[in-house]
Amino acid sequence: MPRIRLKDAATLAQHAYKAENIQSPRIVDSLNRDHVQAHLTETGLLLLPGSNSALDYVHYNLRVFNVGNKKYRMSTTAAARGASGTLWHQGFLTYARKIYDWVGHRKPKLIIGHSLGAAATQILSKSYDVSGIGFAAPRPKKGGGRVRHDGKCLSVCRVDDTVCSLPPNFHHLGDARFLEPPENNWGQDHSMKNYRAILEVNKGPDTVPETWRY
Repeated sequence: MPRIRLKDAATLAQHAYKAENIQSPRIVDSLNRDHVQAHLTETGLLLLPGSNSALDYVHYNLRVFNVGNKKYRMSTTAAARGASGTLWHQGFLTYARKIYDWVGHRKPKLIIGHSLGAAATQILSKSYDVSGIGFAAPRPKKGGGRVRHDGKCLSVCRVDDTVCSLPPNFHHLGDARFLEPPENNWGQDHSMKNYRAILEVNKGPDTVPETWRY
């Protein structure tokens, strides 16, 4: 079973915001519609950028979550049932479904996402039964119990990133690891630049593996 270095996954997640910076693996198709972005590579990687700052996330994702001209509020009760029966936050689920419909029959081998893309990564990891890595991951799953296929998903979080504790009363899918920087800067360390930096430290309440299987 192949593995990817977490540092390489973080680099791809950062470059997904400017896909022209990704030379290898080559991007073969991109989605940019209804406020949803995604990239598919020739090797079957699905890259999902999101909001690259906590301020953007709070102002955009938490107040009004706009997908396909429909507005979703980040309520603690706003859940919807997915095809597998799992309850997800309805805004994240709608976002993930847009990507799922775009991907079509081209089942990815690995999903990598950041922020809003990390929420979709968790949902799509279960949908496709493939591995997923999410950075700065919000919590899309209603209910704290384990569900089928959740062991393939890893969420990498910073203890000083408030987005990773949102929405209230929701939970991460699979394995969520919280890393602690030498100095906390509460609420301001949401960007992929800061996540790449903390992987160099890789310590705190949890550590993350050097590689992840897919």
